[in-house]
Amino acid sequence: MSLLPDQLQMGRDEPMGSLARDGGVNFAVFSEHAQRIELCIFDASGQRELRGYALHGPVDGVFHGFLPDVGPGLVYGLRAHGPYSPEQGHRFNPHKLLLDPWAREIVGHFSLRAEHHGYEVGHPDGARSLDLRDNATQALKARVAPHAAPAQASPRASAPRHAAADVVLYEVHVKGFSMQHAGIPDALRGTYAGLAHPAAIAHFKGLGVTTLSLLPVQYSLAEPHLAKLGLPNYWGYNTLGFFCPDPRLACAANRDDPTAVAVEFRQMVEALHQQGLEVVLDVVYNHTAEGSELGTTLSFRGLDNASWYRLAVDDKSRSENLSGCGNTLNCAHPRVTQFVLDSLRYWVSEMGVDGFRFDLAPVLGRTAQGFDPRAAFFTALRQDPVLAGARLIAEPWDAGHDGYQVGRFPGRFTEWNDKFRDAVRGYWLRSGNILRGELARRFMGSSDLFHHGLRAPLASVNFVAVHDGFTLADVVSYSHKHNQANLEDNRDGRDGELCANFGVEGPTEDPAIQATRARVRRAMLATLALAQGTPMLCAGDEIGHSQGGNNNAYCQDNPTTWLDWNSAEPATQAFVAQLLSLRRSEPLFHHASWFVAPPGCAGDACLCWFNPGGHEMSDHDWHDTGNHAFAAQLREAGAEHAALMVIFNPEPEAIPFTIRHGPWQLLLDSSAELQPFELPRGAPLMVPAHALLVLKAVGTAQ
Repeated sequence: MSLLPDQLQMGRDEPMGSLARDGGVNFAVFSEHAQRIELCIFDASGQRELRGYALHGPVDGVFHGFLPDVGPGLVYGLRAHGPYSPEQGHRFNPHKLLLDPWAREIVGHFSLRAEHHGYEVGHPDGARSLDLRDNATQALKARVAPHAAPAQASPRASAPRHAAADVVLYEVHVKGFSMQHAGIPDALRGTYAGLAHPAAIAHFKGLGVTTLSLLPVQYSLAEPHLAKLGLPNYWGYNTLGFFCPDPRLACAANRDDPTAVAVEFRQMVEALHQQGLEVVLDVVYNHTAEGSELGTTLSFRGLDNASWYRLAVDDKSRSENLSGCGNTLNCAHPRVTQFVLDSLRYWVSEMGVDGFRFDLAPVLGRTAQGFDPRAAFFTALRQDPVLAGARLIAEPWDAGHDGYQVGRFPGRFTEWNDKFRDAVRGYWLRSGNILRGELARRFMGSSDLFHHGLRAPLASVNFVAVHDGFTLADVVSYSHKHNQANLEDNRDGRDGELCANFGVEGPTEDPAIQATRARVRRAMLATLALAQGTPMLCAGDEIGHSQGGNNNAYCQDNPTTWLDWNSAEPATQAFVAQLLSLRRSEPLFHHASWFVAPPGCAGDACLCWFNPGGHEMSDHDWHDTGNHAFAAQLREAGAEHAALMVIFNPEPEAIPFTIRHGPWQLLLDSSAELQPFELPRGAPLMVPAHALLVLKAVGTAQ
């Protein structure tokens, strides 16, 4: 490195972070309560501090400066001076080197050490005691990023743009998908490059999914309790670097070079785009990896704890824990809103992604009065021109009071609908007292949740299994969670998750139980694929992947969570592809507006419900606890010849149905018992046990 200049020039107070420009690097750091912030320059290894500079300002809470004659590759950290007054919410400690929150590149390897805390761990005065040890040698540091190469200047140039009605989400972990995939070279397994390998793309396209929803890929750390147990945070919901792709998911040759990691990520997105596949990121802007008030001081806490985090109203020394992870980002603060929007824009404009799934999304709209769909963050997000085309998906609950907000998100947000999951599982497993009316409501888009304002049924993101909980194979194979490998005495994970083992807990050689489980899985997959709304498939469910009954496998980076391609079920995979093909081919299965019951359906899509006797469902039928089979007829108004009939039979035996109107042809039998046929008008039909059937009207007779 050339000789560093003696003084730091004034520079600009924007943009935030570090930016190489004009023969040097500009720095801008936010802190509303710091008295002084130092810029600390290190050698390339990050082990030797070369010199420090006091940043200028603040200007509107931003400290800034320009360092001439340096450029990309410069390694730096920050030290913030101010009061250490936990009771007032302030935790400044200049002995702790801090990571720039806006860092585009992070260097170093983090390990949990006592000196990463701002207070003396174990001191009689607890968190009120200041730790005077310097942690710079072991701290993570930022590195000034290079400008994107010309070829990378427009990473979204090849991005597909699927209509909302055509979107089929596929929730997938970058590493878990390919670690055991024989068709992907060993060196690429578990990596961004592996997810973009032709063998992976062939699988996605063969299924018919349009959009990959990646579990977190931003730079994350393991929680302290996992570090002490020797377990990783496999899922990655513990972010520290909100502008950096996680190096753990890069090829081995790239992991120690943040620039190479970013290039690999961009190349993955580009390769998926070229094949018509969108990329959505699961993002965690509800908390950071610093943990509770007893946690580490790595970045945000040391720069301005009282601004970055929500603090308890009655005790500012405590972090408000709406995330269940120890702290909660204060998205009501303008600079925190700016930070989140800057991060989102970065991933869209520079990394090329197509949208985001927001973890614990109510935190983003939390005000002093609770969740507000008109909160400043949502207003800023909805008007942002860079993010105007991004897909926005909310996990519409958090861990705080009044945290369940399904159906209340604004604008073009779609939302995870756990009521769909519970209804489908309860209906097909015959548990949870789910009657026909509840399944019907969920199958037709959950109008009780989303039919208000200008929202469409597509706002409901439907799923039967996701990363958090049992896999679909385990839903029909276990009655209890089996999380012993998480080393928490099976206390972690969701209790009471709807599941059923059909007579045997876990794997079985009994062919009858195997067949029943397979039929119920197929019926649930068919319900998911053909329901109104936006379907989301959990990676591995299409091949029968099991986690051995672990319904909280967040710390299992091993074959428990890696998809088991050697035991994949080709028949199930083919069935899912058939379902998604049927969804694409029949507009009534991916309708953009609400269905209406006659006689009010003129000009709209029409919907009628029938009992097994062929009569329209009555109030008594909807509340009959002894009979669960029923049918739905879907058609466009004035297009009787294009009607579809969907028949549901969750019972363990075949049931006779009288199918009025007609004639009909069989399009789908989830049980695989029936051969293709045409059914005359009014003819009886034996609907197999545990089966969903789809019939289509033949000709114009009704």
